[in-house]
Amino acid sequence: MLRSVAVVALDRVAPFELGVLAEVFGTDRTADGFPGYRFSVCTADGGPVRTSSGFGLTPHADLAPVDDADLVAVPAHAHGGEIPPHVLDALRRAAQRGAYLLSVCSGAFVLGAAGLLDGRECTTHWRYVDELQARHPLARVRCNSLYVADGPVLTSAGTAAGIDACLHLVRQEHGSATATRLARRMVVPPHRDGGQAQYVEAPIPATPEAPTLEPVLRWLIGHLDWPTTVNELAERAGMAPRTFARRFRAETGTTPHDWLTSQRVLLARRLLEETRLPVEEVADRAGFGDAAALRHHFARRVGTTPQAYRATFRDRLEPAV
Repeated sequence: MLRSVAVVALDRVAPFELGVLAEVFGTDRTADGFPGYRFSVCTADGGPVRTSSGFGLTPHADLAPVDDADLVAVPAHAHGGEIPPHVLDALRRAAQRGAYLLSVCSGAFVLGAAGLLDGRECTTHWRYVDELQARHPLARVRCNSLYVADGPVLTSAGTAAGIDACLHLVRQEHGSATATRLARRMVVPPHRDGGQAQYVEAPIPATPEAPTLEPVLRWLIGHLDWPTTVNELAERAGMAPRTFARRFRAETGTTPHDWLTSQRVLLARRLLEETRLPVEEVADRAGFGDAAALRHHFARRVGTTPQAYRATFRDRLEPAV
């Protein structure tokens, strides 16, 4: 269970990326029923560091909290300088004892320098993906992901993608209902589909003749149990199917089928956590049609079976009797 979080702030740490971690894990919302965390901002020697915006930051501690934290996070910083060896050693010890490790934006370079990305899938800001791959050839860098979770190691793309990664971890540890409530409290989406490509360029700009697909996406969210095709969605959007598919990828970074499958898996997770519906009925309500299709997509995207997922959250969320 996630109870303690240690953030490693290096020189010229990025304030926003540090703020993301503080907002999700360092803000006390226990009075409103949210989980609470022991939260520490740590520096290599316990002394102040500069931020990338020029002002100074006074930490809570040196690296001592890293040694027993359930989550060790590294926000972005002006990468390229030397990383103190004892910082890398502390990260390796955290990995060896099974702690979560999370990087935001260029913080991935710190995890890479510690050897923690070797053999793992990972990501960083789209401007740095080639450099990250060149520096760490054993890493499997995914250039078009908002965040990547490979076992206990999570890496996120730039800035706001850190929120996505943090909410993913909250969802994994505390369930979809808690993650969704927290996202609502923070006034951010509980889950964003697509990848960084949607932020690199927008090859099909919105025009009066080709408006945004937001109304279609909103309709889809409300009708996940309905069978639908790209041709039907294109007709609803008033576009030719090929134009619709092209615009859909431009706006979401993925295909209609992949986006819809992700949304259906999210709904299935919530139903498994919050209801006692049989798996067959969960599959039907989430739009998969039957339990076999649900198990297939659930295993690919969540890494476990619906039954095992439900058992995990029943054990975590239901009081002992």
